[in-house]
Amino acid sequence: MRSVASTRFLTAGALAVFALAAPALSQTTDQAAEPSAEPQAAQPAPAPETAEDADISAASVLATVGDREITLGEVISLRRDLPEQYQYLPDEILSQGLLDQLIEQTLLEKAARDAGMDERLDVALSIRNQIRAVLADAWLRVELEKRMTEERLLALYDTQYATTEPEDEVRAAHILVETEEKAKDLLAQLDNGADFAALAAEHGTDGTASRGGELGWFVKGDMVPQFSDAAFATEPGQIAGPVESPFGWHLIKVFERREKPVPTFEEVREELAGEAVQAAQAEIMEELRAGTTVTVAEPPVPAAAIRADDLIAPLPENGAN
Repeated sequence: MRSVASTRFLTAGALAVFALAAPALSQTTDQAAEPSAEPQAAQPAPAPETAEDADISAASVLATVGDREITLGEVISLRRDLPEQYQYLPDEILSQGLLDQLIEQTLLEKAARDAGMDERLDVALSIRNQIRAVLADAWLRVELEKRMTEERLLALYDTQYATTEPEDEVRAAHILVETEEKAKDLLAQLDNGADFAALAAEHGTDGTASRGGELGWFVKGDMVPQFSDAAFATEPGQIAGPVESPFGWHLIKVFERREKPVPTFEEVREELAGEAVQAAQAEIMEELRAGTTVTVAEPPVPAAAIRADDLIAPLPENGAN
């Protein structure tokens, strides 16, 4: 979870700068695509300027608004919180847009403090929520990183797959129709040489019809029992049915049969990592709760109270928000 405090809105100045990105990128692409009218003499490319080339730090001042300094660290932090589509803008455009954003927000912040907005209850509560969220997210990320070890993932893999036996799986197609009579009629056509995929495309009533009834590879547990029992009892190249299931009547053509191997650790690493993160988060919260007394008020406040906005921000007399 990222903080939303710095990305609640983009100011007009930032939006204006970011709007320049599209034509700039388009022009660059067009120029690159157009062949040069005359051959150009090869010119040495200038060395790209990088952060390492300059004597900079997070405290480097990029602008001053009144007596308030805006630092490179603030710009970097703001950039990291931007939506993904902005991350691909050219650095020149992105840096200018972010600096404009911070300059304008600083001007607005000063105006808000001068007007006493920082003392308003709804604003103070919003700031409190933002601080809580940022700190919670930062600490949780660090703690999770400590716990996401290779040993933990390997142990999880062993737990789930060490004793797993390879499963049989088949690749099949089917034709699903509403009645047994229809299924028998199609089976008779297949016995007379009709094409299975063509009949599935013409008569199938489910989403597989558009691909000739193809189901791909599956194990027994992937299908309803009636369907699986028939498919796995059928030899490759043969057709089973009509078979009734809760979905209707099936004709099932089996193409291939094989033993599905147990996945390797690398094949399921990403899946295991997701499970491990969830388990680690649960562990962390259990540990934190065990060390802290948490009480919930009784009787509870009515759930509808969360919509009582006037409790924290009574509307001004002029009706402005």
